[in-house]
Amino acid sequence: MTLQTLRAALAEAEAGEYAVGAFNVSSIDQAIAVLDAAEAEHSPVIVQSIAGMSAYDNESRWWTRLRGLVEEYTAVPVVLHLDHGRTYDDCVRAIDNGFTSVMIDASRSTDTDEPASFDENAAATRRVVDTAAPAGVSVEGELGTIGGAEAGVSGIVEEIVFADPDQAVEFVAQTGVDALAVAVGTSHGSVKFTDAAGGQRLRLELIAEIRSRLPDTFLVLHGSSSVPADAVSVINAHGGEVRPSYGISPAQKSQGVAAGIRKINQGTDSHLAWSAELRRFLQENPAVVEPSEQLRPAIGGFRAMVAQRMREFGSSGRA
Repeated sequence: MTLQTLRAALAEAEAGEYAVGAFNVSSIDQAIAVLDAAEAEHSPVIVQSIAGMSAYDNESRWWTRLRGLVEEYTAVPVVLHLDHGRTYDDCVRAIDNGFTSVMIDASRSTDTDEPASFDENAAATRRVVDTAAPAGVSVEGELGTIGGAEAGVSGIVEEIVFADPDQAVEFVAQTGVDALAVAVGTSHGSVKFTDAAGGQRLRLELIAEIRSRLPDTFLVLHGSSSVPADAVSVINAHGGEVRPSYGISPAQKSQGVAAGIRKINQGTDSHLAWSAELRRFLQENPAVVEPSEQLRPAIGGFRAMVAQRMREFGSSGRA
């Protein structure tokens, strides 16, 4: 039952009225944590990688091994997804390495890092769809500006530009994407909102309106980590310097699912959990130099956070 396209996984989520978690991984250890959580929770899952964001110098080798690892987990349906592909070439390389889904994020110009025009975004996205569709690969696009700082895009801090429902309809008509990331009040990065109200800012009515007008296109929530305060506290108590902030609350994400979100991207929360357990272990065990002993608690923290999010998204028990 293992590898699926994004469209197939999200069609099942639509029928079951839940969301599938899409978890960013940058090493085999993190991928194992995600897949082990999926098995334990009997949950479908999206394992996603960002071009240029891994622990390895040879990306093709990393992606080949990631695909091989996913294929070993036959008890759960898994989508292997490229997150935030910045260029056509990023997406082609992922397709060539066996990814079943790619995201082309053409919402920003690759030349100037300024927001791209609607026409530029649509044309770049359509080009990826024209290549991916014959290969049986799903495509996710992005409309609007999510906000915050994206992984892999150094020096850019975006303002939120909300998705426009009329443009969303036109964008899907021009591109034929399977899924659409919509800007509805979330923000990328580990530092999101400075006040508690920030975690309550999802534009639920906007999600519902876009979904009603695009019933055959699956909506995606980016930048939706909750930034758990306990993980930040542990990191800072053990030598870290993560600025406390507020993310999107689990309750708001559940409301987003009810409004029509079917894919929820999570990177920061599991990375915070990994860092918290690793820092705690290293400070409490300063004489330990064996990597396996250091990694075990980090993997455990990552896995526990992923499992928690699967339960919150409603995907547990759906495999």
